[in-house]
Amino acid sequence: MTTIQLELQHLKAAYGERVVLEDISLTLAAGEWFVLLGPNGCGKSTLLDCVAGRKAPAAGAIVIAGHVLDCDPVKAKMRLGYGCSPDELPPLLTARQCLEIHAGAKSLSSIGEDLLELAEALRLTPYWESFVDTLSLGTRQKLASLLALVGDPQLIVLDEAFNGLDPASAQILKHHLRRRLSRSGATLLLATHSLDIVEHHADRAGLLMEGRLQRIWQSEELAELRSTGSRFDDALAAGMAAGA
Repeated sequence: MTTIQLELQHLKAAYGERVVLEDISLTLAAGEWFVLLGPNGCGKSTLLDCVAGRKAPAAGAIVIAGHVLDCDPVKAKMRLGYGCSPDELPPLLTARQCLEIHAGAKSLSSIGEDLLELAEALRLTPYWESFVDTLSLGTRQKLASLLALVGDPQLIVLDEAFNGLDPASAQILKHHLRRRLSRSGATLLLATHSLDIVEHHADRAGLLMEGRLQRIWQSEELAELRSTGSRFDDALAAGMAAGA
């Protein structure tokens, strides 16, 4: 039986009278890398905020690793790793303190050797004792991604996690994420505008437009695009035209 790490059931979200998400239903399985695509302002970040428990949906349910977020938020969030925007990191804490606080919140005595090795590979460790507000965008982006991975979460949620990363660091993080999904059965939900991630790394991809999931590309469709050498931007353009 396939383990389900995330289930969205008829999710609706709004800001006052303005409805941003309408009737979003989605199921993500263990080991799956799902990319969420869509134009600016379509609701991608709002959807991730709902999954992370940062915004209460107007209707629907969110189930993380078998735990309903609204009914059992502690157990649900213990199985969640969320990578916030680099601008939302606490400016007066050091990189090390941010990681230690996250580890403590998950009842861990340390962040673990696996993440220490990733931090070393990303060349983050020289900034261990630097305050967040002194770090570059790329370095803060690395830190935000590491924070999302503390405690081996079953569901990893990242929003534009590769923005500001140099090519070598981006490749290191992509390979680490794929190994993590394969090894632990975690699931990755990534919102991005980067089509190369869909072309080379995603298992499935979804197009969010006007608050609705207009199109989902299944693994077989992505595999066919890769085998034929087709560019995903053509498939995306067709999906956006159909959803307009």
